[in-house]
Amino acid sequence: MTGYVALLRAVNVGGTGKLPMTELKAMCEAAGFGQVRTYIASGNVVFDASGDEAQVQAALEAKLEAYAGKKVGVLVRTPAEMKAVLAGNPFPDKAPNRTVAIFLDTAPPPDALDKISGQNGEELRLGRREIYVHYGEGMADSKLKIPAAAAGTARNMNTIAKLAAVADDLGRSSAGA
Repeated sequence: MTGYVALLRAVNVGGTGKLPMTELKAMCEAAGFGQVRTYIASGNVVFDASGDEAQVQAALEAKLEAYAGKKVGVLVRTPAEMKAVLAGNPFPDKAPNRTVAIFLDTAPPPDALDKISGQNGEELRLGRREIYVHYGEGMADSKLKIPAAAAGTARNMNTIAKLAAVADDLGRSSAGA
């Protein structure tokens, strides 16, 4: 069994895509995932599963589509990848609640930052399969548009740190079992 962190797109944000975390946990268990743990009501789930990233992603997306009646985007990372995203934060001295990693399925195109619009003080950097954004004074009034991130989902550094810790704890629990 391999540990995974799944990040759902557009769940419980702005009143759309309501998904109780108890339902998400039940879907993961029905997909055969073990040690399922959710974190805050925004579509974060940590578990172990057999199969590779693509198989895990497809299984969870199928369960979510059956539940919601429409496709729900899912981004999957291993615990090591979550730690690497946290360690790769190019803004380590900035407020972690104002710094996000936008998770993508594939590497962002090299020209991704050339195509943004509405930038007003935000700082951006490309990661391996992420785009990092520091929002300066906050996200509430940001007009930033990142076309390369359209199918991605963002988590702030505090959430990423917590998910990495939960995933690491899951790995230690598995090793001791």
